[in-house]
Amino acid sequence: MKTQHIILVVVLALVAGIIFSSAGNTSEYLAFEDAKARAEAGNSDKFHIVGELPRDAQGEVVGIEYNPTLDPNYMAFLLVDEKGKTQKVVTSNPPASMQDFKRSEKVVVIGNFKGEQFIVKEILLKCPSKYEETKI
Repeated sequence: MKTQHIILVVVLALVAGIIFSSAGNTSEYLAFEDAKARAEAGNSDKFHIVGELPRDAQGEVVGIEYNPTLDPNYMAFLLVDEKGKTQKVVTSNPPASMQDFKRSEKVVVIGNFKGEQFIVKEILLKCPSKYEETKI
Protein backbone atom coordinates (compact mmCIF):
# COMPACT_ATOMS: atom_id res chain seq x y z
CA MET A 1 0.00 0.00 0.00
CA LYS A 2 1.06 3.51 -0.66
CA THR A 3 1.55 5.98 2.15
CA GLN A 4 -1.40 8.03 0.90
CA HIS A 5 -3.72 5.03 1.18
CA ILE A 6 -2.58 4.29 4.72
CA ILE A 7 -3.12 7.91 5.76
CA LEU A 8 -6.59 7.90 4.14
CA VAL A 9 -7.58 4.71 5.98
CA VAL A 10 -6.36 6.14 9.32
CA VAL A 11 -8.26 9.41 8.79
CA LEU A 12 -11.46 7.54 7.87
CA ALA A 13 -11.11 5.34 10.94
CA LEU A 14 -10.70 8.41 13.17
CA VAL A 15 -13.74 10.12 11.64
CA ALA A 16 -15.84 6.97 12.08
CA GLY A 17 -14.68 6.66 15.71
CA ILE A 18 -15.61 10.27 16.46
CA ILE A 19 -19.06 9.87 14.90
CA PHE A 20 -19.82 6.66 16.81
CA SER A 21 -18.56 7.97 20.14
CA SER A 22 -20.54 11.21 19.90
CA ALA A 23 -23.70 9.36 18.84
CA GLY A 24 -23.68 7.52 22.17
CA ASN A 25 -23.77 10.80 24.12
CA THR A 26 -26.81 12.26 22.39
CA SER A 27 -30.23 12.17 23.93
CA GLU A 28 -33.64 13.13 22.72
CA TYR A 29 -36.43 15.21 24.19
CA LEU A 30 -39.18 13.02 25.62
CA ALA A 31 -42.45 13.35 27.48
CA PHE A 32 -42.70 12.03 31.04
CA GLU A 33 -44.65 8.91 30.06
CA ASP A 34 -42.10 7.98 27.37
CA ALA A 35 -39.18 8.51 29.75
CA LYS A 36 -40.90 6.45 32.45
CA ALA A 37 -41.58 3.60 30.02
CA ARG A 38 -37.94 3.55 28.94
CA ALA A 39 -36.73 3.66 32.55
CA GLU A 40 -39.02 0.76 33.47
CA ALA A 41 -37.61 -1.16 30.50
CA GLY A 42 -34.15 -0.82 32.06
CA ASN A 43 -32.81 2.23 30.22
CA SER A 44 -30.59 4.13 32.66
CA ASP A 45 -29.75 6.99 30.27
CA LYS A 46 -30.50 10.58 31.19
CA PHE A 47 -33.57 11.94 29.47
CA HIS A 48 -34.28 15.53 28.45
CA ILE A 49 -37.81 16.70 29.17
CA VAL A 50 -38.96 20.17 28.18
CA GLY A 51 -41.91 21.73 29.91
CA GLU A 52 -43.44 24.72 31.61
CA LEU A 53 -43.97 25.59 35.24
CA PRO A 54 -47.68 25.64 36.17
CA ARG A 55 -49.07 29.07 37.08
CA ASP A 56 -52.14 30.29 38.95
CA ALA A 57 -54.66 32.85 37.69
CA GLN A 58 -52.36 35.73 38.68
CA GLY A 59 -49.45 34.23 36.72
CA GLU A 60 -47.49 33.11 39.80
CA VAL A 61 -45.66 29.77 39.67
CA VAL A 62 -47.23 27.08 41.86
CA GLY A 63 -45.96 23.76 43.14
CA ILE A 64 -42.41 24.64 44.22
CA GLU A 65 -41.06 23.05 47.41
CA TYR A 66 -37.80 24.79 48.31
CA ASN A 67 -36.59 25.96 51.71
CA PRO A 68 -32.89 26.83 51.56
CA THR A 69 -32.66 27.38 55.33
CA LEU A 70 -33.93 23.84 55.99
CA ASP A 71 -32.10 22.05 53.15
CA PRO A 72 -30.39 24.06 50.39
CA ASN A 73 -29.78 20.88 48.36
CA TYR A 74 -33.41 19.80 48.01
CA MET A 75 -35.98 21.22 45.65
CA ALA A 76 -39.14 19.70 44.23
CA PHE A 77 -41.42 21.32 41.71
CA LEU A 78 -44.18 20.54 39.25
CA LEU A 79 -43.47 20.53 35.53
CA VAL A 80 -45.97 20.25 32.69
CA ASP A 81 -44.45 18.46 29.69
CA GLU A 82 -45.23 19.03 26.00
CA LYS A 83 -48.07 16.48 26.13
CA GLY A 84 -49.71 18.26 29.09
CA LYS A 85 -48.80 15.74 31.81
CA THR A 86 -47.89 17.29 35.16
CA GLN A 87 -45.13 15.52 37.07
CA LYS A 88 -43.40 16.29 40.34
CA VAL A 89 -39.63 16.39 39.82
CA VAL A 90 -36.94 16.40 42.50
CA THR A 91 -33.42 17.78 42.36
CA SER A 92 -30.47 18.10 44.73
CA ASN A 93 -29.08 20.83 42.50
CA PRO A 94 -31.47 23.85 42.65
CA PRO A 95 -30.98 26.68 40.16
CA ALA A 96 -28.72 29.53 41.24
CA SER A 97 -31.45 32.12 40.86
CA MET A 98 -35.00 31.30 41.92
CA GLN A 99 -36.13 34.59 40.37
CA ASP A 100 -34.88 33.51 36.93
CA PHE A 101 -36.33 30.06 37.50
CA LYS A 102 -39.81 31.44 38.19
CA ARG A 103 -39.63 33.83 35.21
CA SER A 104 -38.48 31.18 32.76
CA GLU A 105 -40.62 30.51 29.74
CA LYS A 106 -39.55 26.88 29.32
CA VAL A 107 -37.61 24.55 31.57
CA VAL A 108 -35.54 21.58 30.40
CA VAL A 109 -34.82 18.95 33.03
CA ILE A 110 -32.21 16.25 32.48
CA GLY A 111 -32.47 13.11 34.57
CA ASN A 112 -34.22 9.78 34.95
CA PHE A 113 -37.04 8.12 36.83
CA LYS A 114 -36.35 6.39 40.11
CA GLY A 115 -39.58 4.62 40.92
CA GLU A 116 -42.38 7.16 40.54
CA GLN A 117 -40.13 10.22 40.93
CA PHE A 118 -38.21 11.96 38.18
CA ILE A 119 -34.78 12.78 39.62
CA VAL A 120 -33.23 15.83 37.96
CA LYS A 121 -29.46 16.07 37.55
CA GLU A 122 -29.44 19.32 35.56
CA ILE A 123 -31.88 22.19 34.91
CA LEU A 124 -31.74 24.43 31.84
CA LEU A 125 -33.85 27.60 31.61
CA LYS A 126 -35.15 29.60 28.70
CA CYS A 127 -35.76 33.07 30.04
CA PRO A 128 -38.07 35.29 27.98
CA SER A 129 -36.09 38.45 28.74
CA LYS A 130 -33.20 37.15 26.65
CA TYR A 131 -35.41 36.75 23.60
CA GLU A 132 -37.63 39.83 23.78
CA GLU A 133 -37.22 42.36 21.02
CA THR A 134 -36.09 45.75 22.27
CA LYS A 135 -36.66 49.09 20.63
CA ILE A 136 -33.64 51.26 19.90
